[in-house]
Amino acid sequence: MGDIKAFLQPPVLNETKEVIISKRFKDENGKPVPFVIRVIDQETNDRLTKKATKSSKSGASAKDFDSMKYGKLLIDACVVTPNFKDSELCDYYKTVNPLDVPGRMLTAGEYKRLVNAILELNEITVSDEEFDELDEEAKNL
Repeated sequence: MGDIKAFLQPPVLNETKEVIISKRFKDENGKPVPFVIRVIDQETNDRLTKKATKSSKSGASAKDFDSMKYGKLLIDACVVTPNFKDSELCDYYKTVNPLDVPGRMLTAGEYKRLVNAILELNEITVSDEEFDELDEEAKNL
């Protein structure tokens, strides 16, 4: 029987990380400005997944998961800076929906780097190989 105290850890929601996803976004001195991303807990991730899942018209119990919508919701939940809800950003990128700002602001590569940084910070495995690596690390502890 293990020591329960090892599992009494504070929530991880305050953990943030600065990531440079593009050289296009610069401050007044010409230095790249980082995006600030944060960790979310599984409860928040469950809410995002639920929002991105809708009942299928083909059957009462069938569900359709919209991975594009989930990606937008994940970015919205994890990006602290810039604040995509800022009215100036929404106006500039000609949308009233903050979920659309990153898609209009970023190139496909920048968007992918941002998503990958969020997945990495939140330790969300994206492939069987990555899961196998984590499993192997756990066995070696």
